[in-house]
Amino acid sequence: MPRVLDVVRIQLVHWPALLGYPLLALVAMPPLGWGIDVSNGETARGAHEIYLLPMLLGAIASAHLQTMTQVFPFTLGLGVTRRAFAAATALVVLGQALLLGLGLVAFDIVERLTGGWGRETRIFGLDVLGHGNPLALWLVYSGPLVAVSAIGVLAGVVFQRWRHTGIYLAIFGSVALLVAMGALAKTQNWWPSIGSFLGGQPSLTLFTAYPLVFALALGGAAWLVLRRATA
Repeated sequence: MPRVLDVVRIQLVHWPALLGYPLLALVAMPPLGWGIDVSNGETARGAHEIYLLPMLLGAIASAHLQTMTQVFPFTLGLGVTRRAFAAATALVVLGQALLLGLGLVAFDIVERLTGGWGRETRIFGLDVLGHGNPLALWLVYSGPLVAVSAIGVLAGVVFQRWRHTGIYLAIFGSVALLVAMGALAKTQNWWPSIGSFLGGQPSLTLFTAYPLVFALALGGAAWLVLRRATA
């Protein structure tokens, strides 16, 4: 465990990418929302939602991609085992998600207290996320962050193992798989059933349990590739 914590400290050397930029994106969302409302003029009246949270997800994914492509080769040169690096990465991902999730909860509380930043705007308290207690909302925010981090980790490992060829094949393969699944669901008329099923799920299940299962699956795949990756 001490060795894993040492690797965690090494990963935190690039804290601007792991925490600085995501927190900057978080703080920038209310002013950006105000700018969007101003540009919309008369149409930005009454309760409305602005979908800016993907900004945060993009910052997180790129941070973990950098971890695998830049920090991983460096730690291998220091004699760190792949197992220790993988365990440290899991701790960093979880800690980052919980910290940023807590920040999202804080901004959601401020948003409610200010009446939607004085404009009835919902940037953080989106209806789709539910309106549970702060603890439940913390988990709802943190789950997708872990899942997106897992995507960044897997992408970084694939690049480290197979370089650009691996990334291109992974992207094309994923797109082809999604298109095939979508076409199958359409031909079998499964979309209404899928929509009803997902619409009936509690927020904790939809935004915490499912993303964590997804992250575990991607994490397992990343570990299989990491075992063969070189510096």
